[in-house]
Amino acid sequence: MNLPAPSEEARTHSERLVRHIHAEIDRSGGWISFARYLELALYAPGLGYYMAGARKLGADGDFVTAPEISPLFGRTLARQVAQVLRASQPEVLEVGAGSGALAAALLSELEVLGALPGRYLILELSPDLRSRSRDALAAAVPHLLERVAWLNRLPPSFSGVVLGNEVLDAMPTHVVRVHGEKVEEGGVGMRNNRLDWSWRVATGELLDAARSLKLPEGFRTEISLTARAFMRSLAGVLEKGLALFVDYGFPQKEYYHPQRKDGTLMCHYRHHAHADPFFFPGLQDITSHVDFSAGAAAAREGWLELAGYTRQAQFLVNCGITEVMSRTPAEDGTRFLPLANQANRLMSPAEMGELFKVIALGRGFSAPLLGFREGDRRQSL
Repeated sequence: MNLPAPSEEARTHSERLVRHIHAEIDRSGGWISFARYLELALYAPGLGYYMAGARKLGADGDFVTAPEISPLFGRTLARQVAQVLRASQPEVLEVGAGSGALAAALLSELEVLGALPGRYLILELSPDLRSRSRDALAAAVPHLLERVAWLNRLPPSFSGVVLGNEVLDAMPTHVVRVHGEKVEEGGVGMRNNRLDWSWRVATGELLDAARSLKLPEGFRTEISLTARAFMRSLAGVLEKGLALFVDYGFPQKEYYHPQRKDGTLMCHYRHHAHADPFFFPGLQDITSHVDFSAGAAAAREGWLELAGYTRQAQFLVNCGITEVMSRTPAEDGTRFLPLANQANRLMSPAEMGELFKVIALGRGFSAPLLGFREGDRRQSL
């Protein structure tokens, strides 16, 4: 692969993580599930990709998310958030706030709309990203920082708005394949002293989930039991309000379409996308697309209502992104043209507009949602 070479310091860091993973494999009899590998590669304390200090988001990181592309995203999303806050408890819980760009834009716009939450909670496991988000908020909205608190886990109960932007795709996923008419689980072992794929017959919940999909011979794909468990946990916490998740993915019938017979697993390293999850562990993001049907089904098991599902572009249009842009006069080209380019990245089918979806799951909130008033695709799930 023609990927940028890591620095000597970064390479040494990755080698430490590999030794840590190798020790785990040894303790487990020579094999760990791919989901467990992802837990270590992404979240091992002090070593995993999200838990160490290298910059991950933005132009000098490995990938860019919508809030880093433009504050338009958060400002427009704030209109949907404001609608729910006014009809439920005035609190926000953001899961995985990343750099803090979304929180900063949301709080700024909610203040303009007269809908500031009493508390803005951030569930963030990464000490590095906690620090970065705190710095971002201190710079952007210092007068609102006292409303913000960071959490290590979901609270026992919550009412208000739960937000997650590119959170579900970062949860560890299992990998399965149909081989010789058997469902096998992808795991990780050591071959020639290097991390490599190792396959075993699937069992338990994973086998049941794979069988329900009726995958054909030769099909290889991901099943995120972790994301399903998270949705069930969230359903047990949300007493009243709405959970909104923005991520890239598909309904089940598209996710497991024959055209995706090799799955959706993807790695991101310095803005290069590739498919090798064993390339310098700890230095790259490893994700898979979201099965929104499975997430919705898990939430419904906890009696959350599926309140909306649509493309990111449609959601932003419904929430009034053009009105947010209109605050900047089109005649002021030096300010308006960058905004127009940012909006294009957020909404173009060739960029984020079609692949990224927004799903809403709620309890005790019956009003028609602003972001789904047109183009709601709930029936596709």
